[in-house]
Amino acid sequence: MDRMERVIEEKKHALSTMRASIAQAQEIYLDSYGQGDSHLIRVVQGADAISATLSAAVHACEEELLTAQPGGGRPQELLDKALASDLEAIGRGVAQRTIYQHTIRSHQPTLTYVEHIARAGGEVRTLDEVFDRLIVCDRKIAFIPDPSSERSEIALAVEHPGVVRYLVGIFEHAWQRASPLRNFPSTRLPPLLTDEVRRAILRHMVNGYTDDAIAARLGMSTRSVANHMRWAAELFGSRSRAQLAYLIAKSGFLDDAPE
Repeated sequence: MDRMERVIEEKKHALSTMRASIAQAQEIYLDSYGQGDSHLIRVVQGADAISATLSAAVHACEEELLTAQPGGGRPQELLDKALASDLEAIGRGVAQRTIYQHTIRSHQPTLTYVEHIARAGGEVRTLDEVFDRLIVCDRKIAFIPDPSSERSEIALAVEHPGVVRYLVGIFEHAWQRASPLRNFPSTRLPPLLTDEVRRAILRHMVNGYTDDAIAARLGMSTRSVANHMRWAAELFGSRSRAQLAYLIAKSGFLDDAPE
C-alpha cells in the first residue's frame, strides 16, 4: 500500500510541477518584460481567432511541426479541416510529430486521419497520461492553453525563445514515453495498450477521481471507464469502490505497470 501510494503521489507531483512550471514561466516572463510593450507572448481570444492564428502559423511552418492533442478522438469536421493543411505541410518538407492519448486507437475517424498523415511521412505516438494541448512551429512559436483559464476560448501564442525551448523539452520528454502508432486497428486496443489504459483508469480511481473526471482526463467516454471499473470489480471480487481500491493496492497490480 505504501509503495503504491508513493508512486501515485510522485506522478501527481510531477504533473502538478509541470503545469505550475508553465504558469510560472509565463508570470516570470510577463513580470520581466512587461505585458504592454512586448509581443513575445500574446493572448489569442475566441475560437475563430485561435483557429485563424494556428492556421497561419502552420502554413508558415518550414521545418518542423510538433503537436500534442489530448482529449481522445477528434470530431470528423476538425479532422477533415486539419488533414489538408497537415498533408500540405508534410508535402513541402515539414517534419511532423503528433502525440495523442491511447484512446484514439479505437476511434476510427481519428485513425483514418492518422493513417493518411503517417503514409505521407508524419509520425504519431500515443500516451496514457494527461497532458495539455501544445503546438510548436519551427521551434519559434508555440501555442498553449491559457493556464489561468479553464475554457478553450483563450490561447497563448508564445515566441519567447527560452519559453519555447522549455515547451519543446516537455514535448520531447512525452514523446520518448509514448508508444508508436504504426498499425491502424478499427475496433479494439492492442492488449498491451488495453492494460495501460486500464492501469491509468485504476490509478485515477485509487487517487479519488470519479468516473466522469477520469473520462475527461483520459479522453474517453464515462461508459468506457465504467466498463473498465466493472471488469476490475469482477476480477478482484469487490463490492464497493473503496474495497476495490484496497484490493488493488494489496494485490500490487499497479506496481507491475511497465516502464
